[in-house]
Amino acid sequence: MTVLIVGGSGFLGTELVRQARAAGHSTVATYATKPGSASPTAWRHLDLRDAGNLDAVMSEVRPHLVINASSGSAHWPTTAEGPIRLAMAAAKYGTRIVHVSSDAIFSGSDLDYDESSLPDPVTPYGAAKAAAETGVLAVHPKAAVARTSLIIGHGRSVHEKVVHDLAAGTRDGVLFTDDIRCPVHVTDLAAALLELAAANATGIHHLAGPDAVSRHELGILIAERDGLDPSMLPAGLRAESALLGALDVRLDSRATQRSLHTTLRGARQFLRPGSARAGFSVTGTTTGPTSVTTVFDRVPLRVLPEPALSCFSCPRWSVISPSRADSRILFGNCCSRPPWPVSLIPSALARSTS
Repeated sequence: MTVLIVGGSGFLGTELVRQARAAGHSTVATYATKPGSASPTAWRHLDLRDAGNLDAVMSEVRPHLVINASSGSAHWPTTAEGPIRLAMAAAKYGTRIVHVSSDAIFSGSDLDYDESSLPDPVTPYGAAKAAAETGVLAVHPKAAVARTSLIIGHGRSVHEKVVHDLAAGTRDGVLFTDDIRCPVHVTDLAAALLELAAANATGIHHLAGPDAVSRHELGILIAERDGLDPSMLPAGLRAESALLGALDVRLDSRATQRSLHTTLRGARQFLRPGSARAGFSVTGTTTGPTSVTTVFDRVPLRVLPEPALSCFSCPRWSVISPSRADSRILFGNCCSRPPWPVSLIPSALARSTS
């Protein structure tokens, strides 16, 4: 299958490319200014504002699936009109599309927001994202829209970098104690998006973690995981700032989670002290989808039906030798880690997520 990752040079796009390649898909990634660090089958320049450029890419690639992971800004032609133009092109070529949206479409006037909640944005960016998802579903009735929240992972997200800068004293600012969101790990989010696509899902889905945390609590969790001093993180109130936007937006992802094998972990789980910033995502042959954790490095592993293993830190290699009976996993060399020994993970350590 050929997968087109729009926004492949971004944080989420990079992880989508990695997972799609690991699953054996021919993967073409797009960029707006320059290619990213991912290693897709091919890169293509794409400007969603340019209908001619978009049609040329779709005609050349002929993807079976398009995932729009582009982030954009409050710029209306890019963030609102661009995804609709992309969905129209996907419909023209008979291509499935999954469009990634944001919790910025909500005002925070309600406590929780599920898939039936109607957008009521309070910022230009939120309005553009709301218009995009409405238009995508209008022009491509079989499209899937996936709303998500703050995306964290491997020390490479914007949020993690801000925490490190604040702790080091190289950045001014505060972390708000009244700005509440439901962060999701980039690995979980990418896996869930690909799973929705594989299931031919349509309509609106929520893909966020179950833990509602403030920006300040999120910063403390990141600091504690990375061995930083949490007391170096200044706290403040967004309500007392001049920043626009909702204060408390909690995406309720329980309905979508029930249909997924992928577990959307909460921030308090994937940022617990001792969890690795870099790790491995593993697929192998087992009796069913299973999550296991290695006893030697606390690295979360995910075991799925297709055999592949790749490092979060680099796309250079892929090797796995699973056993159906006992989930024997052979680790190879990584660019930044020593060779792993053969590790026998007993069935007792495996926790089914199905």
